[in-house]
Amino acid sequence: MTTVGIIANPSAGKDIRRLISQSRFVSNQEKVNTLRRVIKGLSGVGVNEVLLMPDYGRIAQEAVSNLQEIISVRFLEMSIFNSEQDTITAAKLMENHGASAIVTLGGDGTNRAVALGTCEVPIMPLSTGTNNVFPFLIEGTLAGMAAGTVAAHLVDRELCAPRCKKMNVYKSRDMAMDLVDTALVDIAISTETYVGARAIWDINTVSEIFLAIAKPDSIGLSSIGGLTNPISETDSHGLHIEIEKQINSKYVSAPLTSGNIAKVGIKNISHMTPNHPYVVKRSPCTIALDGERSIPLRNGDSITIVLTGDGPPVIDPHKTLKIVGQNKIYFNE
Repeated sequence: MTTVGIIANPSAGKDIRRLISQSRFVSNQEKVNTLRRVIKGLSGVGVNEVLLMPDYGRIAQEAVSNLQEIISVRFLEMSIFNSEQDTITAAKLMENHGASAIVTLGGDGTNRAVALGTCEVPIMPLSTGTNNVFPFLIEGTLAGMAAGTVAAHLVDRELCAPRCKKMNVYKSRDMAMDLVDTALVDIAISTETYVGARAIWDINTVSEIFLAIAKPDSIGLSSIGGLTNPISETDSHGLHIEIEKQINSKYVSAPLTSGNIAKVGIKNISHMTPNHPYVVKRSPCTIALDGERSIPLRNGDSITIVLTGDGPPVIDPHKTLKIVGQNKIYFNE
């Protein structure tokens, strides 16, 4: 039996960037419709069961209200706290229940939380916003087909779902060092001393950026690196950029939010070497993970960032479906 998990984040696509830019607002009803298409795509390629994370927005519950006749549906037995802990818990449970793939509906932060729960189950990240780098902007039916194909082991998993990079964050205090969090796309050092609305939207508050992915065709911090030194998901190295507050002769014009191209001063750019420790001692400050301020540093605190290649396997739907077509997997002659 082939089982696929689905995690739909009800908060994705609704942060402060919808107020200060032209970023698209994604309603829960749109997520319901997308989720239905994903499930029909899964069913169409022979997936037997879907495991669903319950959510306070009742997205998953509404999406499967009329689909039980085409596929077995099971909700995880778990408490809901309306936080990223829900996603972390759901990812762990899906791995424990034997899911062969997980489809995520959300942004970079949603997939970061999944990676905190499991780095072993292939994920099919489906974007539900405009400021995302990690997930794919692809129609839900196709995402479901790709996830179902990988889950059923009909294609080479290493080829269609290679492992991604991640950046581990270790916090040091009183001679101790503990792993406190992970990022899949970017880590920003913000001069803001409080988490607040979380989302990073003012580049003037950023002093350094660490990038696992630097894409020129993305919105946000990743575009700064992408337009100066592109780095793909499959490159082993990352990028470290020091931001210059004053705009002098060395700067890049980058789309930091939807509809906003800003000049960003560049002090220095260097490659991040895998497994090399990068120490940040700019306290007090906050550390933003995948676009959201998450870790406050007090005076005397420091963090160490390490780029590794052992992130979760990520399903590439374009490559997967191309291989499906080339091998006539769903063609009955």
